[in-house]
Amino acid sequence: MSRNSGTRGSVQVDIIVSNRVAKVTPGGPVMGGLASALLPAVRKSGVVWFGSSGNVRNAVPGAPPLVQVESYGRGTIATVDLPEQHYAGFYEGYANSALWPLLHSRADLSCASADDFVCYREVNAYMARTLAAFGGDDATFWVHDYHFLLLARDLRALGVTKEIGFFLHTPWAQRRVMTRLPQIREIVEAMLSYNLIGFQTDRDRDNFAELLRHDLQIPGHGLTFKTRHGTCRLGTFPIGIDAEAFAESARKAANDEEVRRLRQSVADSALVIGVDRVDYSKGLVPRIQAFDRLLTTQPDLKRRLSLLQIAVPSRTNIEAYRGLQHDLSALVGEVNGRHGEVDWTPIRYLNKGYCQASLAGFYRASSIGLITPMQDGMNLVAKEYVAAQNPDDPGVLVLSKFAGAACELNGALLVDPRDVDGMAQRLVTALAMPRCERRERWQSMMQTLLQHSIHAWFAGFMQELKAPQPNVLPLATAKVAALRPSPRDQAFATHH
Repeated sequence: MSRNSGTRGSVQVDIIVSNRVAKVTPGGPVMGGLASALLPAVRKSGVVWFGSSGNVRNAVPGAPPLVQVESYGRGTIATVDLPEQHYAGFYEGYANSALWPLLHSRADLSCASADDFVCYREVNAYMARTLAAFGGDDATFWVHDYHFLLLARDLRALGVTKEIGFFLHTPWAQRRVMTRLPQIREIVEAMLSYNLIGFQTDRDRDNFAELLRHDLQIPGHGLTFKTRHGTCRLGTFPIGIDAEAFAESARKAANDEEVRRLRQSVADSALVIGVDRVDYSKGLVPRIQAFDRLLTTQPDLKRRLSLLQIAVPSRTNIEAYRGLQHDLSALVGEVNGRHGEVDWTPIRYLNKGYCQASLAGFYRASSIGLITPMQDGMNLVAKEYVAAQNPDDPGVLVLSKFAGAACELNGALLVDPRDVDGMAQRLVTALAMPRCERRERWQSMMQTLLQHSIHAWFAGFMQELKAPQPNVLPLATAKVAALRPSPRDQAFATHH
């Protein structure tokens, strides 16, 4: 159904906001950590998930945006078209050509044009006007990811006084990297209009806090900072998955036709799996190089081991992504040409997405999950791989130490994705690992997934966001309040 944006009256509602929302298509692919993570929370919690429709239109001055609304479980999905004249500069330009590279410590790829930043500002302001009208006076907003870093500032300017939270799904790089962004002061000062800013890891949170203290001289103590709207708190909230539901999906998918065909094609050999968007942050090139090195140094593994790499094309209008797609295809061709035989292909390279159910079955059929990002906020594929395993005969997770998931999944074999030889050796270790050790490692990781589920993450952040706070935190007492950890913070600190 459709309707013009307008107040929702005095009914209090929680609205989560992101650039894109997941398209609810039964059996269709759901790619991207944010989409796969938030859908179960929306379905169960009853919140409104508000974001871009993925379409653009010419904005008519003075005309209210048309909001599309549909039910999803107990929740609601609401979308709006974004202004055509600013969208390319906002999305392909500033968000993904300036912010994304820096957040992933690739300053060499960052291009922050002034015109693109104007578009970024305009789209944030447009979304703020739409949300303020849609949510009314009593909405609590929880904004997600780097597309809307300015959104709280714009909402405050429109008179929104209720709680506004923010969660960053990506890493936050060190200050020496982030200060290369020309607009960093405006962005960070705007972010302080949020009441609570959540990060995936303590490292990301501390990088942000260090930038506030040392480069911007923002007053504050501990993890609490004074702002014109009261205080802004920083916290660590590692995102989870619905491990029980994913495990059940994997059990059911074991009998699906596509999964059966995969298992039959592998026969008695071992399968390594990787699932990623085609992105330079995912470490795909060194991963393929490591598999090549493995087959070169361990020729006895030929025909006994293969790699299934699902690489979904992404942001193909950006040159860096088009170049990576070309390089990956060429590299896979070289490796297959060097090691393949007429009846055996070392690497199965697929440039398309799959639904969550199929992926769950693929994970369960794989002896090794190979997840090697150069930098990653969390990487939910790693958690999904663990959840999908057969408890009696689980596979081994080989995981980059630079993924946020490495802070939680202590049963994984950690690797440095820059060390090709080291990754190849870790694959040898994984292949030789006895079942008893595999089970012990899997049980430890699965317990973590169950304790820190997507639902616990969602509820924990919202509870912290809505916790009573003084409007102004005097500096004399700020340190005491900032250093008093919440029960959730204590739990995470104990775990880590």
